[in-house]
Amino acid sequence: MGNNRREFLKVVAAGAAATAVPGFAQDSQKKEKAGVEPVQKMLPRWRGFNLLEMFTMRSKGDFREDDFRWMRDWGFNFVRLPMCYRLWIEDGDDYKLHEPMLEKLDRAVDLAGRYGLHVSLNFHRGPGYSVNREFTEPHNLWKDKSALDAFCFHWQMMARRYKGISRDKISFDLINEPPSIGDRMSRADHERVVRTTVKAIREISPDRTIIADGISYGNITAPELADLKIGQSTRAYQPMFISHYGASWVNSKNFPEPAWPGHGWDRKRLQQHYQKWADLAKMGVGVHCGEGGAYNKTPHDVVLAWLQDVLEILTEHGIGLAVWNLRGSFGIVDSGRKDVKYEDFHGHKLDRKLLKLLQEFE
Repeated sequence: MGNNRREFLKVVAAGAAATAVPGFAQDSQKKEKAGVEPVQKMLPRWRGFNLLEMFTMRSKGDFREDDFRWMRDWGFNFVRLPMCYRLWIEDGDDYKLHEPMLEKLDRAVDLAGRYGLHVSLNFHRGPGYSVNREFTEPHNLWKDKSALDAFCFHWQMMARRYKGISRDKISFDLINEPPSIGDRMSRADHERVVRTTVKAIREISPDRTIIADGISYGNITAPELADLKIGQSTRAYQPMFISHYGASWVNSKNFPEPAWPGHGWDRKRLQQHYQKWADLAKMGVGVHCGEGGAYNKTPHDVVLAWLQDVLEILTEHGIGLAVWNLRGSFGIVDSGRKDVKYEDFHGHKLDRKLLKLLQEFE
């Protein structure tokens, strides 16, 4: 974390300033001056965190203003809200909406805007699909028309609800981490679902920024969607023996002891892993990393060394990262690590070393 990385960041920043695609607000100004409809070719390099207050059926939707304020004060510009759609339906009816929970989402969107954070709404569980195997859906989003119809209904509801908010302030991240090809869907199924949903959203909100998570849990690109002019989102979880060491919800029993570099993984292999996303960006597709980080069972020094390489590689490609999560076992606040000397921060435990690392990539 010394002079070498500071020099690296200066070089990257200089290159970005020379070649960056203008931001959305600048695009709007250009449109007014030149009368040209802006075309989204690259996403901003969003940096921030996931907030989990609407993540599962057990969630209450009680977002805390402090979280948005702290992110702003620390220099971040992005918040992703992974959501379970069943929080805002009643009696198991996909088409019967529970307004009080949606009003809690309205408050989160308002807080993000108030503190200058771009907010990305993500269906972590949508009609017909959830990456979390504990949450089963009666239909298959990738195969069943009834599930896709309900999925589009909910996204159109969101499009109407937030139509008055500009695309530089809010985006729609369609569905979290689609499965691997052959696991409940084909590549053609994935393309059909994304195209159908994008069309449904654009019928109501033509200029909305839309993101599609990569196939195979965010690891595989979908270049066949390049003509849609939507962004695609990857993950910063490779290798899994670092990011999910000791995690009960994955098959981590046979993971080796975390080391970086180690067990066949190093910076070069990470570069190879992200090259396909750099190639996608060269096609004019916006790329973002919607989740990343490491569980609290991985030694902290290993996390910092690995994440430094991840962040440097993503930054080289102009790709931003949203850490999973702000508070909790992957985060910088109250993360429950046994090998961290926490700083007392407004009654919470702050991982200052991890925060400083993230801040260096502004």
